[in-house]
Amino acid sequence: MQRVSRLKRELQMLSTEPPPGVTCWQKEERIDDLRAQIVGGKETPYEGGIFSLEVKVPERYPFEPPAIRFLTPIYHPNIDSSGRICHDALKLPPKGAWRPSLNISTVLTSIQLLMAEPNPDDPLMADISSEFKYNKQLFVEKARKWTQEHAVQKNVGVMTDSIQNTPDQKAHKREAQPELVEPAKRNCV
Repeated sequence: MQRVSRLKRELQMLSTEPPPGVTCWQKEERIDDLRAQIVGGKETPYEGGIFSLEVKVPERYPFEPPAIRFLTPIYHPNIDSSGRICHDALKLPPKGAWRPSLNISTVLTSIQLLMAEPNPDDPLMADISSEFKYNKQLFVEKARKWTQEHAVQKNVGVMTDSIQNTPDQKAHKREAQPELVEPAKRNCV
């Protein structure tokens, strides 16, 4: 019961006073299954990207941290290919820093900060960490490319969602998509 009332308060705060660049909402009617989005920070390789995350709230919340993972692929030393995040705030002591006074908003904000300032000394992806430490320019190029490929919202989705599927419009929709997608692919190379 404490978990439900606290989550309702947290979700209310996230909807009325969200941290800059962070949104979080309930998925369907389940209060323990949330979705979040983090906007890539300015002057980072993730700028212009919108990254989706899954937030699973455990039964013992707030005494256990939420399980958070990226749904959007991201090139980062502290985030693996499954979207798992290596961050102290997502682990219980003694190895982690989670405590009941933290909340989903503060954890999402700290993940946003981790995106802007990776911790190469505690990586999940050793090769990306090494690249970040010893060839930062290459890391930044690859991270920008991944952001463009996976996290930048393209007008294609908006256009196809707004077109109704009548027979004449289906043909138009198929023709319109390659024209919009093609320039984006050229810009990434």
